[in-house]
Amino acid sequence: MGKKIVIVGPAHPYRGGIAAFSERLAAALQAAGCEVELITFTLQYPSFLFPGKTQYSDSPAPEGLHITRLLNSINPFSWIRTARAVRKAGPDLVIYSYWMPAMAPALGCTARWSRLKSRSIALVHNLIPHEGHFTDRLLSRFFAKSVSKFAALSEPVLGDILELVPDAECKLLFHPVYDQFGPAADRSEACGALGLDPAKRYLLFFGLIRDYKGLDLLLRAWAASERKAELIVAGEFYSDGQKYHDLAAEMGIDDRVIWRTDYIPDSEVRLYFSVADLLVLPYRSATQSGVERIALNYTLPTAVTRTGALAEGMTDGRDGIVMDPDPESICAALNSFYGGWFDFKDELERKRLRYSWDEFCSKLLK
Repeated sequence: MGKKIVIVGPAHPYRGGIAAFSERLAAALQAAGCEVELITFTLQYPSFLFPGKTQYSDSPAPEGLHITRLLNSINPFSWIRTARAVRKAGPDLVIYSYWMPAMAPALGCTARWSRLKSRSIALVHNLIPHEGHFTDRLLSRFFAKSVSKFAALSEPVLGDILELVPDAECKLLFHPVYDQFGPAADRSEACGALGLDPAKRYLLFFGLIRDYKGLDLLLRAWAASERKAELIVAGEFYSDGQKYHDLAAEMGIDDRVIWRTDYIPDSEVRLYFSVADLLVLPYRSATQSGVERIALNYTLPTAVTRTGALAEGMTDGRDGIVMDPDPESICAALNSFYGGWFDFKDELERKRLRYSWDEFCSKLLK
């Protein structure tokens, strides 16, 4: 009989990459023969602290998953209830999804009060935020002392864990592909569904738009490039969006940028990755990227900057393009890509198989 596992963290009805990861992990563990329960939030972020339009997904609940809403990030009484529920489930393993210090009190207290520290693993997406606060290390250290083991999804996160908790029992895993958005679409049909011209070529910037993700660098680079494609910016602004529109207007390219700045529903994700020639991640800082793993699932080439773990495991010109985080380097990369039309498909397909959920679950359970 497989292990009984409880995963505590974001899941439906919440949206976003961490929720998508938790749900896909639960499904993969179930496929491996485990009994899995997901415990998620009744309140994740207070509305006045949330930078986007809504925290909630408009997609239906994933089929076949047992999801219970118990945890309120700011209500200690809910932490007691959640700890009791975790303990009552009698799991062989508890996995806490950790991605930001603001969740440290809720997750840390739940882990401590469940009295299952020896069976608790922190699956760490990020330990220290890209846009930090002076309390981040204090809060993350509190959470880190609540679990017995750590699984890091990238080298930079592994380093952050060992810096904060030098004696931590920590293993480096990897970020698997996001394969839950459906198969690639026929390009012409995808263009039609998105209102795009199939005769044109498209660059793609995708995901929630925060300042550290370097959209301004890309706009400057694309304005200076040979511009053999249109630029699609697809994702909701989590910072001041007007400054990016103003920059595009200043550079004289605002009418050449396709702005799709509402949150992209799950049903449309495959369409954007089916019309694009290249995904561009011009980040100033990063750990790993779930967006890059969506692209890998569709064997879509990605241009990434040398920051964090974005270029980890990538060979420039073979399975992607590696750039410096400045407009000149990004511009050169775009010109090189459209000038050479590199064939990345075979290598990306081999890489996609290496980053499977089966392999990830096997390493996690070991």
